[in-house]
Amino acid sequence: MAWDEWEQLKADAARSQAAHTRIDHVPPDAGASIPRGDLTVHDTDLAAIGKAAHDLFEDFGHYSDHARMSSLKAAGGLTSEGFAIGAALDHVAGHWVDQVQTLLDACAHISNHLRYTKNQHAADESYIAGTLSSISQLDQGFDERKGG
Repeated sequence: MAWDEWEQLKADAARSQAAHTRIDHVPPDAGASIPRGDLTVHDTDLAAIGKAAHDLFEDFGHYSDHARMSSLKAAGGLTSEGFAIGAALDHVAGHWVDQVQTLLDACAHISNHLRYTKNQHAADESYIAGTLSSISQLDQGFDERKGG
């Protein structure tokens, strides 16, 4: 490929990919008095995930303790009867506690983060609405000053 051909291809690509501004919008509700943006604070899908994470945290924390206690009891019984597998089961039960804690921490993190995100988006939405409202009032003042 010759240098001129390369330059022509680059120029064609630049023309076809020129910067464009596109404004996306949501059609306003006919009955709504205040136009709403596309950011929804009460997203039921995220709320369901947060609830599932919280429920798993509560339930798994409760039931995993039963499994741990049963395993430790079985390990003690096997060890007292002279079975070497008792020590192995005790070792597994110890690691079980670490794994349970990791899962519980992850569930708590998911639930807490989704709750924080919901609250932060609500605060951001309120701030943006207030800022736009004050800009609108300034515009009205300038329009009145111009006589328009």
